[in-house]
Amino acid sequence: METFLDVLQLLKKYGVFIYIGDRLAEFNLMEQEINELYQNKLISNEEYMRALLIIKKERRKYS
Repeated sequence: METFLDVLQLLKKYGVFIYIGDRLAEFNLMEQEINELYQNKLISNEEYMRALLIIKKERRKYS
């Protein structure tokens, strides 16, 4: 996982589609969903850390 699109594909794999219209709110919701997937042991520690890093990088572009 290296791009923001990869994060979206990961979420899609688990049936999570996020579109609110407010990009910053979407990033927060994505982080929450990634946390839930990790806590429920659906994704590995590496996927979890990479996904959060990618979301944070993407958020900086919009802040």
